[in-house]
Amino acid sequence: MEQALVAAHGLFAERGYADVTMDEVAAAVGVTKPLLYNYFGNKERLYTACMERAGDALVKTILETVGDASNPSEALNAGLRAFFAFLDADRDAWAVLFDETLPHSGEVADRVAEYRGRLIALVAESLLAELPAKRPAGAQIEVEALSAALLGAAEALARWWLRTEATTASEAAELLIATIEPGLRLRSTPSAKSRPKPKGDRS
Repeated sequence: MEQALVAAHGLFAERGYADVTMDEVAAAVGVTKPLLYNYFGNKERLYTACMERAGDALVKTILETVGDASNPSEALNAGLRAFFAFLDADRDAWAVLFDETLPHSGEVADRVAEYRGRLIALVAESLLAELPAKRPAGAQIEVEALSAALLGAAEALARWWLRTEATTASEAAELLIATIEPGLRLRSTPSAKSRPKPKGDRS
């Protein structure tokens, strides 16, 4: 039921998952609640259908953008810009995907975690590609942790931007990039101890 998905998407975006009822969705669509349950089963599955659309759209937007990048650093920056551009272009989709009223366990939480995991994997792929060929022990774990932190920072900044709109979405993206890029560049550069010494240098 396309009409039901559109109506539910709007309600979830406006008020959050926790405050929306199946009665309200049925009334917005103009159908009976039993018919709505017949199509979607329950509110969790109705939300999941809406969330999957939003998640697929965000992931597609980022993949299309990073696919044109010429190097890992450019890909990471392009991905962050795409994240904020998506937020600016489709606030309802972002609100559905990053809904703060969602339950912390169960079917809905698991599906949302899958999409966030895909976003973290995209970040991790860019970060790993920037590391030296001879990676130090534990690099994979560090990258996973940094990737989760970067997504968290992007999400927090996005919420601040939505609340204040003190800058443009593009400026918010550039602020985040300018903040994290020097540190990431430093981590991707071999340390002095690991650099090969020039011939004749015995120090």
